[in-house]
Amino acid sequence: MPVLHNSLLFEHPLNERTRTLLRISHLFEQFEYHLPASSPWQSRAAIQALLDITSILGRADIKQELIKQLEQQKKSLERIGNNPGVDQIRLQQVLADIARMSERLFTTTSQLGTSLRKNNFLNSIAQRAPIPGGGFEFDLPQLHYWLNLPHTERVMQLDDWRHEISVVQETTDLLLGILRNSNVFRSRSTSEGFFQQSLDKNRHVDLIQVVLPAESFLYAEISGNKHRFCIRFMESTDWEQPEQTLQEVSFKLKTCAI
Repeated sequence: MPVLHNSLLFEHPLNERTRTLLRISHLFEQFEYHLPASSPWQSRAAIQALLDITSILGRADIKQELIKQLEQQKKSLERIGNNPGVDQIRLQQVLADIARMSERLFTTTSQLGTSLRKNNFLNSIAQRAPIPGGGFEFDLPQLHYWLNLPHTERVMQLDDWRHEISVVQETTDLLLGILRNSNVFRSRSTSEGFFQQSLDKNRHVDLIQVVLPAESFLYAEISGNKHRFCIRFMESTDWEQPEQTLQEVSFKLKTCAI
């Protein structure tokens, strides 16, 4: 997720394909965060993120969905190619990236993540993961052994496993990058902590982004569908029962679509 200085960014998908992209991206971010760390606990966390990714990839034909989304993005970008003010150098670079990712997906003969799901070591961890405390060393002695290997060996192995699904990571980053940069933020304000907006039926919005100042002590609760969306700005001071704020709220809003 993009990081903003002194601000909080809230994102909400308006369809299942965008929701899946965000989940995959979030898990890869977790993996990348834990990958270089020397602690065995963080190596364990990196494995769990990898297992969660492979679980998502095994639920549906993600490969065909990614290829479909790349083709849709390609057609959309080609349509705006002759518009005034379009950065042609950047456009051609993005189109080249789309072509490269499409080719890699087309040449992948099996379902994405199949080799990782068939890995006996990773499978043994995945089977114990739903059990509270199921990853203890007496349950998974091989994992205990692996976690105590030298840090460099663990990082090399994790990177090898990640490489097997790197096309998913790169395609997800590309698609979300295009989507997030499809519009600009606009300043908005609302009273009593509630905002609602109808969507243009000719523009299929995929993602809502809301930015609040970090010092506002509020968070955005977003819901919506292809017709409209609403935002409730919530206060949470005691971490028990949040309440919709009654104050006027100034925020930035972006509706992302290709």
